[in-house]
Amino acid sequence: MPKTYRDIYSGLVRLHVLHHASRELIYGLEMMRELRHHGYHLGPGTLYPLLHGMEASGLLRSKITNGPGRPRRVYTVTAAGRRALKEGHEKVRELLREMDED
Repeated sequence: MPKTYRDIYSGLVRLHVLHHASRELIYGLEMMRELRHHGYHLGPGTLYPLLHGMEASGLLRSKITNGPGRPRRVYTVTAAGRRALKEGHEKVRELLREMDED
């Protein structure tokens, strides 16, 4: 992705994260794979600060889980994150309708 597009796509990446975190617990490596599936190639140096920032903003909540292997930090959406996802969904729909009119 060209550097000039990063600002445009960063909101879409955040919506993807909120969407997946609203459906199940997510973790960084899994989200990097999921986002790559959608054409976003984020490395750990980009994704982990994004997750931490979304948590600091109150959109996500995290906890450490112990499973096979080492402990893992998992994230879930908060009530504020659900509201942001709903509003973002409405904005994306509005934009797509407008773009389809052209």
